[in-house]
Amino acid sequence: MSDLARVSISLEQPLLNRLERLVRAAGYSNRSEYIRDLIRERLVEQQWADRKQEVVGTITLVYDHSARRLADKLVDIQHDHHDQVMATTHVHLSHDLCAEMIMVRGSAAVVRRIADQLRQQRGVLHATLALSTSGEPLR
Repeated sequence: MSDLARVSISLEQPLLNRLERLVRAAGYSNRSEYIRDLIRERLVEQQWADRKQEVVGTITLVYDHSARRLADKLVDIQHDHHDQVMATTHVHLSHDLCAEMIMVRGSAAVVRRIADQLRQQRGVLHATLALSTSGEPLR
């Protein structure tokens, strides 16, 4: 790890007690590691808010594959964004239901737009977008 700087913070005792419980529950060996991860998480959230920042994300879809032309529409949307779609995994949940996980990379605005286009297709039962960082801003 790079140079470490020591900082001191002041917390009310009840807040410190809650922090200690959070650290233990999450399995961290110390408060510093937990607080570093909280700071990184906040930095990533800010990156997501900046529509121009590059993000990495996963779009998870659950859909009825028997819905008319749905599979074709989902593939067409992905082809329209071939520069952002990195990989797709397709899983059969049942005879009629499928799940797809689509890994994407691009500006936060474009990634959100792709997720919205996929989500809006008739036959898509549920869609989520999990965003992360490309890692560069955290170095």
